[in-house]
Amino acid sequence: MNRDIQPVLAAIGAIVLGKETQLRLTVACILARGHLLIEDLPGVGKTTLAHALARVLGLEFQRVQFTADLLPADILGSSIFNRDTGGFEFHPGPVFTQVILADEINRATPKAQSALLEAMEEQQVTVEGNTRRLPEPFFVIATQNPAHQVGTFPLPESQLDRFLMRIRLGYPDAAAERALLAGEERRAMIAALQPVLNAKTLAALQQAVRAIHVAPALLDYVQAILAHTRRATQFASGMSPRAGLALLNAARAWAFLDGRSAVLPEDVQTVFAAVAGHRLVPAAGDGTGDGEEAARRVIAAVAIP
Repeated sequence: MNRDIQPVLAAIGAIVLGKETQLRLTVACILARGHLLIEDLPGVGKTTLAHALARVLGLEFQRVQFTADLLPADILGSSIFNRDTGGFEFHPGPVFTQVILADEINRATPKAQSALLEAMEEQQVTVEGNTRRLPEPFFVIATQNPAHQVGTFPLPESQLDRFLMRIRLGYPDAAAERALLAGEERRAMIAALQPVLNAKTLAALQQAVRAIHVAPALLDYVQAILAHTRRATQFASGMSPRAGLALLNAARAWAFLDGRSAVLPEDVQTVFAAVAGHRLVPAAGDGTGDGEEAARRVIAAVAIP
């Protein structure tokens, strides 16, 4: 385990119990400069994880509760007339922060959801014809409820593709749940968290992740995976080149977490379901299950060069 990251995982793991793999994927996503989508039932700790992560990393944090009446201006900001100056002044929205939590993102309409597209892709927003840069670093952590729940609007593929990873927390095991029930209230614990990193240190770690070596044979393996998803008849469409870059960046981050200087095929296999699960759309009438199950079948079908 990387020595700089170990205290981060330990601090978050004291809040979100029994989810070591999901926490490592979350930190890997941030190290790879990606945005994170957490999909699960209400009450399993999605929002708690986002709060704890922002505090431990020492980053500015804003939370937006997505609802059916949310407007893009509620996220991006708007210009308001100032009677004293006789002109309009721009009031930045909550997106102008380092970590924004889009809570229950699929409860908002597609129009409100799309307000984050430019921000997630280009780290800037265009409001009233003016383009404004967002802080550095900038991360979106979105939570969403399962699509079968009442009052949800499915995220379009273009929106899903902006998220480097999608994870699910699931119910805790018996030991973790017992510790949760008998322990301190989570909000109080988050309030007491002290930053372990800061924006400057995080940027240095992200730069170190980008320097992780990827051998030509490993690139052959990634290309074979991408080609398989494009040929397979069980998918409506295969993974894009951008998805391939996302997979490679996530694998680099996973190798960095393990304290290695090069990516192994096992790193690609470990992060593949989180990176590809929300990008692989089953073909009509296909019964392969959800995206994560389909991702596991892809890994089983592609041989390591």
